[in-house]
Amino acid sequence: MREEVIRVSPPYNFDLVLDRLSLDPLNNVDIENRTVKVPFYNDDNEVLTVTATGTTDNPSFLVEMDQEDEDGSRLAYLKRIFQWEGTLHDIHQHFLETDLKDIFLEHSGTPVVLEFSPYATLMKSIIHQQLNLSFAHTLTERFVHKYGELKDGVWFYPHPAKTALIEVAELRDLQFSQRKAEYVIGVSKEIAEGRLNLEELQEQSDEEILKQLVKLRGIGPWTAENYLMFALDRPNLFPKTDIGIQNALKKLYRMDRKPTLAEIEEMSAAWKPYLSYASLYLWRSIENRK
Repeated sequence: MREEVIRVSPPYNFDLVLDRLSLDPLNNVDIENRTVKVPFYNDDNEVLTVTATGTTDNPSFLVEMDQEDEDGSRLAYLKRIFQWEGTLHDIHQHFLETDLKDIFLEHSGTPVVLEFSPYATLMKSIIHQQLNLSFAHTLTERFVHKYGELKDGVWFYPHPAKTALIEVAELRDLQFSQRKAEYVIGVSKEIAEGRLNLEELQEQSDEEILKQLVKLRGIGPWTAENYLMFALDRPNLFPKTDIGIQNALKKLYRMDRKPTLAEIEEMSAAWKPYLSYASLYLWRSIENRK
């Protein structure tokens, strides 16, 4: 086993990271021992273990890998997923001058942690469309448990080529709607057959990616924006139609109704160029703690 110690710039609150990761039942999170087991998608599908060994003001991590990381890809993957190479200081300072000050003080040091694979991000976002969070997690679990792979206690999403061969009726048996089943299979076929190249998307602008993704059946602006935020680490995304964000803004501004899209546009103007962080911290302000 290979071990590496990683130190990152403060503030970085891994306990709040684990708290949010634990909301997804597919994640292998140990709150007490401050550990998460991370799926690393390659030909063998490996499990990487990350344990917090420091504090918010002096953050450090122990990374355990079963394989030698000769090409550095495993550590590079973790650094990108957990935002270890940047600093949250400037972002935090920016929001202390805005209406989100109190939320940022409460959740100080929380990074935008990415999903564990671009394809998983897309599938999860499609499945979660227009569902309450509890049932969305249930459907995603059923999908991954039936078609994915379990290794060392960690679930891996299926490969797009495998999903592309699923019959709609099979997903209907898991309580997918007809359309959602078609969307999951259809988008997977686009990827498996090479018409949608997720790696090439990384090189494009936000606008180009949004334009390309929303052409696909089953992907609207909300799904595309979530993909940009949680797969591609784009810093300035704010899904205004998201019910959670609307409810968080309603709570923040003590409104008796959800804000209109025009009001949201006005509210969020001061949060640029870090709208993705505004989105995350607003979600955190209403998420149930364990």
